[in-house]
Order: sequence, then C-alpha cells, then structure tokens
Amino acid sequence: MTRFGYTLMTEQSGPRELVKYAIAAEDAGFDFEVSSDHFSPWLTSQGHAPYAWTVLGAVAQATSRVELATYVTCPTIRYHPAVIAQKAATLQILAEGRFILGLGSGENLNEHVVGEGWPAVDVRQDMLEEAIHIIRQLHTGELVTWQGDYFRVDSARIWDIPDVPVPLGLAVSGPKSIERFAPLGDHLISTEPDADLINGWAAARDTSAGTSRSIGQIPICWDPNKEAAVDRAHNQFRWFAGGWSVNADLPTPAGFAGASQFVRPEDVAESIPCGPDLDAIVEAVAPFWEAGFSDIAVVQVGDENQDRFLAEAAVPLLDKLRAAAPR
Repeated sequence: MTRFGYTLMTEQSGPRELVKYAIAAEDAGFDFEVSSDHFSPWLTSQGHAPYAWTVLGAVAQATSRVELATYVTCPTIRYHPAVIAQKAATLQILAEGRFILGLGSGENLNEHVVGEGWPAVDVRQDMLEEAIHIIRQLHTGELVTWQGDYFRVDSARIWDIPDVPVPLGLAVSGPKSIERFAPLGDHLISTEPDADLINGWAAARDTSAGTSRSIGQIPICWDPNKEAAVDRAHNQFRWFAGGWSVNADLPTPAGFAGASQFVRPEDVAESIPCGPDLDAIVEAVAPFWEAGFSDIAVVQVGDENQDRFLAEAAVPLLDKLRAAAPR
C-alpha cells in the first residue's frame, strides 16, 4: 500500500510552528513526516531555517505513530559523519524506532557556511560514500578508528545504540549514483517520478537485502483561492524551477533570487498544482506511484496557510490519494 507523508519544511516555518504542524499532520492521518535539514532558506521570502535535529527531537516526543525522516542530511561538510551517527542513534531512541536517516551529497547553500568550500560533484559523492561506511560502523556500538581519504575518526563509540537499527535512505539521481549507493542503503530517495530509478535501484541491490522503500516528494500549494496559491508558490518556490544541477551549486538566497528572476507565476503553476482542486493534486502525485514509489511526501508551500491546509484539506486529500493509489 502506498504511504503518504507530510513535509516539515524548515525553510518556511519556525521551530514551534513545525512541531505544531507535525502533531496536526499525524492527527490528519499522514503515514510519515520528513524534515528538510538546511542552514538557509532558498529565498529570503521563505524566511526560516531552524535546526532540523532539535525540531525532530521535539516532534519525536510530540507524536506517537508517524515515521520520521531527514529529507535529506548531508553528512560530509557542515556535519562530520561521526556526529550524524550519534544524532541519528539518539533520535531513533527518542522516536522508538520510527526514524529513517535520509542522506545526500548536499547543497552549497548549506554546506559552504563552515568555510570549507564546495567540492566538485565527484568528490562530494566520494565523501558521501565514506561517510556512510563510518555511520554504519559507529551504529554497531563498537569502538571505531577510521583513517580515510576525507575523514578521520579516533577511538569513537556511540554509547546509546537503539534497539531498532537506523535505516539509511540515500538520495540518488541517475544510473551512476544508483550503481554506487544502492548496495550501501536501505531505501531510495528521489524527487523525480522516474521508474528507471526504482528498477535500477532494485537491480543494483543484493538479492539477500531486505525490503527497500522508495521515498519521493512533491510540492503542492493548496488554497481556496487559486490566484493566491499561484502567487504564494511563485513567491516562495520559484527556485524549484532550476533543477538539481543548478540548485546544488548556488551559494546564497541572493543567488537563487537571481537565478529565478525570470521565472513567471504561470511557469510555477505548470509544475506545482495550485488552488483548491484536490483532484488536480492527485493527478500531479500519480506519476510517483505509477513509477513504483512506495512512499510519497507532499510539501504544502508557504507557512501562512499550513493550519488551514491541515484542518480543511489534508483529510479529504489523503482519502482521494489512497482511493487512487495502488494497494
């Protein structure tokens, strides 16, 4: 059965609001909740960037049923992989086994802030692979010393290891990354509804590996007023039009503003379903389950309408999505 999730968008909401939305999303019936992990919003109009791990710790205590995940954390520059291993183990204990650690190679926007520069994509992939091995080793609870090409770990141990191991979801974008990371991860993460990703991931995994989930994400902008929805999506989500190859390398919100200055409201409305029509949202989400995704998280664009979305639209939307999706 297809699972549907809610996105805790740290770039557009403050920490207390995110916890409130997490509770409301669980009450509305979402199956899981994913959180972005940014140091900066893409655009200044979004206006927020609280620390995702503190928010998730609070959400783990404020909820009891929904699964939680980072979507995604970069464990290579802003965070050392040993620190990620400790944070993920602790969060899994707080969440009582409901947490998935989503990992990816990151964005310049967030990682440049510690002054270590922004490597080329091949180097970022090498760093990510090494970080995954370190996290896996530390999650055994054994003493770890590591001397790699990019990271050192000196006599480190995670003292609080959860009873339920932390699954790793890995963000992939094409055949090369799938071939490299599918054998290292538990679940696939992608924002592209591409069946080749799902099939390639399955083919690259060890046949003895456990069941793997594929976790997608799509922005929507529900509002009773379609014009207001389009305006909000354009104001806060026009950066989305750049695509990953552009977005990963831009360093600041000013850069995103410049790169998206010629994106029109109608351009955004073509890629993000906007307005009150729930059937249009279902139609936009459908390519994900048609491609074989098992889990799909929606991003409701903008903070100012989250309460109303969760109170008025979330339940009927979930009903429509579950009626249309394969079981």
